Amino acid sequence: MTLELISFPLCPYVQRSVITLLHKEVLFTLTHIDLAHKPEWFLAISPLGKVPCLRIDNDTVLFESQVINEYLDETLPPPLHPADPLERARHRAWIALGGEALGDQFQMMVAQGEERFTAAHRQLFDKLQRLETAMGDGPFFAGERFSLVDAAIAPLFMRMEILHALRPCQGTLEMSGVGQDRDVRFSWVWIT
Repeated sequence: MTLELISFPLCPYVQRSVITLLHKEVLFTLTHIDLAHKPEWFLAISPLGKVPCLRIDNDTVLFESQVINEYLDETLPPPLHPADPLERARHRAWIALGGEALGDQFQMMVAQGEERFTAAHRQLFDKLQRLETAMGDGPFFAGERFSLVDAAIAPLFMRMEILHALRPCQGTLEMSGVGQDRDVRFSWVWIT
């Protein structure tokens, strides 16, 4: 099976799928496109005109990072979703929260004025606090086991330092404690 992941550099949603592919130790090709000038071939295969897209055997194309990751998890070992249907559904819900948190983080980066920045920051902080309380006792969301939730939220934590350098958070909105003990393992997941 040949896998081609179609990407835009630094896209956090593409990074979710890259992390999953790397964790599963499968060979794949990464093709970058210019989203400002989307090639016709890309528009023909991407119904939403967004990345990532995964082209399988130069034929079938999947789009949306979570759909791609679920396909990879169902077809390639090791499994990253829990076997129990209820726990698997719970993980999917937290993956959705991770996507919303990425949106909040982006809003912080592009916010015009402190009021909008602070509002986006509060929303992100609230989500991260909820995530922190839901996480297991081990180094990953599910405790000792890396899961698709970890692949989904790693890009969020990878951007924290960059965001802090661009727009330092101040006062009571400082994200002290939330996710800080997890930064190292999310970085480790990305580079292994």
